[in-house]
Formats: sequence, C-alpha cells, structure tokens
Amino acid sequence: MRIDRLRLRDFRNIAELELQPGEHVNIIHGDNAQGKTNLIEAVWLLTGAKSFRGGRDADLVRFGAACASVEAAFFRDGREQTADLAFGAGVKKRARLNEIPLPSGAGLAGVFCAVVFSPAHLSLAQDGPSERRRFADGCICQLSPRYIALLSDYSRTLLQRNTLLKDIAYSPSLLDTLDVWDERLAELGALICRNRAEYVARLAALAGEIYAGISAGRERFGARYAPGGAPEGLAREEYRAWLLEALRRARADDLRAGATSVGPHRDDVELTVDGLSLRGFGSQGQQRSAVLALKLAESRLAEQMLGERPVILLDDVMSELDGGRRDYLLNHLDGSQVFITCCDRQSFDSLQGGRAFELKAGALCPA
Repeated sequence: MRIDRLRLRDFRNIAELELQPGEHVNIIHGDNAQGKTNLIEAVWLLTGAKSFRGGRDADLVRFGAACASVEAAFFRDGREQTADLAFGAGVKKRARLNEIPLPSGAGLAGVFCAVVFSPAHLSLAQDGPSERRRFADGCICQLSPRYIALLSDYSRTLLQRNTLLKDIAYSPSLLDTLDVWDERLAELGALICRNRAEYVARLAALAGEIYAGISAGRERFGARYAPGGAPEGLAREEYRAWLLEALRRARADDLRAGATSVGPHRDDVELTVDGLSLRGFGSQGQQRSAVLALKLAESRLAEQMLGERPVILLDDVMSELDGGRRDYLLNHLDGSQVFITCCDRQSFDSLQGGRAFELKAGALCPA
C-alpha cells in the first residue's frame, strides 16, 4: 500500500498543501510548530480512526475556515483508489471511498491501513495497563471490524453489570439477576481474551525480531498477554469458565465497590527487555525502541493478515535514538512507504534513498 498523492485544505495550520511522496522513505522536516505532525495526523485520519492526538473534529479546522478536507490517491489491491474526508464545526463528517459516500469515517477502516508512532505512544511503555489494552484493541480493530462490535457489546454489558451492582444496595431482590450478567460478561470476555492473546503472541514474535535489528542484537525484547490472574494458554471455553468462577468469587467485593474487578478490562500486556520490566527498568532509549518495534511489528502482522503492508507514520521518532537505531529506521524498512518527521537535518544524513520535504508555516518549501 502506498500514497501517491495527498491534498490537504484548511487542516490545522495548513491552508493548502499537495504532496506527491516517494514509494519508500519520506522525510518531513522543519522547525517546531510548522505543521509536520499535522501532516502525519491527516494521513492517519484516512484509516477511519480518530486522531492520535485526541480532540474533536472541529479542532482540526484551520482558524477562520468553515471546514477542512483530506484527500488521497492511494494504491491498494493492484489498483489506484481514492479516499477523502471533510469535517467542520457543527457539520457531520463526510467520508468517501472512490467517490462513493460512506456512512461515516469508520467505513475506511480496513481499506486504507497505516501504523503511527508519536511521542504520546511512549505511554505504552511508561503508563499503566489501560494504554497497552487500548493499543492491542486498536490493532485488532483495524484488522477485524467485527472486533469493534465485540468491544462495544462487552463495554455495554460491563456498564449494565456495574449499574446493577450499585442498584442491589438499594434493592437486594435484584441480586438474583446478577447471574445473567455474569454469564454474558464471561462469554464476551472469553472472545476478547482469545483475540488479544492470539494477536499479542504473533506480535511479540515479530517485535522481538525487529527490536534485535534496532539494537543490533545487543538486547532482547519480549511481550506477553497477561489475562488478570488466569492461567496462561487457556482455550476460549476454559477461559469463559475461569472468568465466570472468578466473577462469582469476587462478587462480595464487587458489591461493596459497585464495580467489576475481574475481566478483560483489567488485563495487561507485559513488556520486557532482557527479562526485566520495560516500565520499571527500561531506559528512555529502550522504551522508545520497544514501542517502535511494536509499531513496526503491527505493520508486518497487518501485511500477513491483509496481504497489504500498511503505510508507516513516524512522528518525532529520531530524538533519543543513537546513530545505529536511526540508520535502521531510515534504511532497513524495506517494502514499506514510510513518513518520518524530524527537525534536525542531521537526523537523516545517513538516508541512502527516499525523499525529503521541508515544511514551513504549513506549506512545502520549494525543492
């Protein structure tokens, strides 16, 4: 998969921009606050996901403009295709694929695929389990739209069970209905756990290989799905039975707290370097390298499952990486179209191919 043409209008600080990137590495460089991350963000929106920077669609519109648009011509499935988005304050987002209107921007999920790294993603290594759960779920959603519906069903069921736990304090007769929600939560939870465990196992194998390349074989990276106290390697039905029993054992505590204490919403993905916790013992360089390895492994796994290698978006990735790790990103991501933003020209002086574009005040500088 590759982008052949990208056109932005009134997007953040970009009034109008048209970019024709190369097939391999594309460096977007310039001083801070010139629009480099905005360009990466615009490409990411074409995946149908929300901005990795958070905020509302209205925040993406250039000050003083009524609406913003993102258009791309991209190559996938052996043919040229187009995708475009338009959004503004008080206006429903418009999305089209090959000029055919879609119900929402989410309709582009699984059509245009990309993997993004930004400094905010270092939270995968530095913060608590919720960030790693969100990462795994987001990866799976790009590959399987049905998983989106599964997560939604689980979240609704969890909310209903938590509401019931609180209501029982005022209406004890409702206690008899809790078994129904336990059964439903265990059934959905088993499906989520199976999907996550299978995905993380495949991701970990690829990420370990990539991390070895980034670190020149000096360090060993590991990732493991940790389903909240459940024995490892359980099949779907075995996990369902385990979770159902765990819910019943925790019932008294859950009633006192008014919240569900076990289930996929409490699980983690454990990350290690040389057998030690990445969060507790990893240096900043190791944490950055590990998150990069996960993101690049996400790209490779998507290629294996979809038959297309996603576009790779790396925002402000070069800081805190030594020369060898920079060289790996610049010259060893074969077969992928890559966009890398950076400020310092010296960050990409070892680039052996590809193209470089300078951005200033939201506009491309003449070559």
